[in-house]
Amino acid sequence: MNFKELGISEDIINVLENSGIAAPTKIQEESIIPIKAGRDVISEAQTGTGKTLAFLLPIFENLSPNIDSVQALIVTPTRELALQITEQAMKLKEAKDINILATYGGKDIGAQLKKLKRNIQLIIATPGRLLDHIARKTIDLTKLKTLVLDEADQMLLMGFKNDVESIIKETSKKHQTLCFSATMNSDVKKLAYRYMSDPLTITVKKEEVTLDNIKQYVIETTDRKKEDALCTILDQDNPFMSIIFCRTKRRVDNLELSLHRRGYNCEKLHSDIAQSKRERVMKSFRAADIQYLIATDVAARGLDVSGVTHVYNYDIPENVESYIHRIGRTGRAGEAGYTCLFIDPKDERTLNEIEKAIKFKIPRRECPIK
Repeated sequence: MNFKELGISEDIINVLENSGIAAPTKIQEESIIPIKAGRDVISEAQTGTGKTLAFLLPIFENLSPNIDSVQALIVTPTRELALQITEQAMKLKEAKDINILATYGGKDIGAQLKKLKRNIQLIIATPGRLLDHIARKTIDLTKLKTLVLDEADQMLLMGFKNDVESIIKETSKKHQTLCFSATMNSDVKKLAYRYMSDPLTITVKKEEVTLDNIKQYVIETTDRKKEDALCTILDQDNPFMSIIFCRTKRRVDNLELSLHRRGYNCEKLHSDIAQSKRERVMKSFRAADIQYLIATDVAARGLDVSGVTHVYNYDIPENVESYIHRIGRTGRAGEAGYTCLFIDPKDERTLNEIEKAIKFKIPRRECPIK
């Protein structure tokens, strides 16, 4: 099936082709027609399956540049995701002149207020900043046609349930609701079914995040020797582009400072860093000007950067879902990926759970520390 058969207009297809997107992914094939037709949809899909375009394309088809009100709203848990969705929406704007507002914490609210004086048709927002605008009466959702809850599981995990419900109460009574989530747990289902009308459920398993393409290794070390072990491995591998995952923001800060001192080309990414700097870091990383991005799980949620050859788990993730999500940043679109997990003796139990879940005993890699 191609985009034309899915009812996508020629102008938008041209924009997609210019971005190197020639054929729809499975989630796009299953979602575009029902969303365009106005159906409520619950979709279980991982990052990397093309889910953003699965809702953006039909939304763009349904948006009218002549209607001076907010017609579509996309709510997402993190600023990085809001930024990523906005980037894709701005590309589609080349085909259809829609006024778009991205509103999230860390961005100058004055500039956002100024932009709101124009007639905005599509808003991409994080919950807190959106509620701020609603309280100021600078955003009116009473004529909303489509509401998207993106990464709904993360939104609930990060404590945004009440915020999301407050936002929904501000919307028009009759609107289309789309719920996209990497996992469809009971909390997500409860939220979705409470506010949706006869939703169509679409489940697409992570085809691109195939562990077959990813070589996985474990390095046994101690927390005291971990940094030296990491540097030894980085020197051996010299990856083209790599993400190094740490458990906490403080661990990210400490490791980035230490690697900088050792002369590595690295930058950090977590939620305490000023938004303007985060945007600069992501732009540089996408352009491959940065070799090592040191990040927390939340900062890297939804991070979809082509060219990441290696993922290093400096700290073991909390569960198997996080492990798969982290290593899925590499080995994209049929390319080979490489991951290394550094474990301390206390991490053995979590490692056993990960190996059991992925049905694979991860081989150990020798690491002669210099």
